[in-house]
Amino acid sequence: MEEKVVLVDEQNRQLGLMPKMEAHEKAVLHRAFSVFVMNDKGETMLQQRAAHKYHSPLLWTNTCCSHQRDGETNIEAGKRRLQEEMGFEVALKELFSFIYKAPFDNGLTEHEFDHVMVGYSNDAPKINPDEVADWKWMKPEAIKNDIAQNPETYTAWFKIIFERFYDHLIQNTKPCE
Repeated sequence: MEEKVVLVDEQNRQLGLMPKMEAHEKAVLHRAFSVFVMNDKGETMLQQRAAHKYHSPLLWTNTCCSHQRDGETNIEAGKRRLQEEMGFEVALKELFSFIYKAPFDNGLTEHEFDHVMVGYSNDAPKINPDEVADWKWMKPEAIKNDIAQNPETYTAWFKIIFERFYDHLIQNTKPCE
């Protein structure tokens, strides 16, 4: 079955559904999410996207990201995809959302209303090799510095999140008590 994305307006009101590839070919605004898993050392779990991904292959990014399915909440979608890509589950909390548009060399464009969530774990993932090539823990400051030195090794949305929302992410490096 072809995966569909949820089309939205700039207020995140659902407008309909569209096949994922068509939405990326036409640069239509749709819902997405980005999950950041942090450990008790304040490090963020990064993943390197699998080599066969249709865009941004082998680039480093946040713990997991994808698209909500019709009728799925942001938290449900984040938990589902975290399990599918990284092989574990954690409680998630929504932090913020933003809209971005990023064209790629292959003619596709990400135009997403991205919902950013955070969860906490000290466990190593059991990565799905169909989705993820590698993973590592990094301190946010080290990530920010590496993005500045090696921007071509990171996904577009990850760089945007770190540029615009670094301070907000730093405030959420420890679980709420």
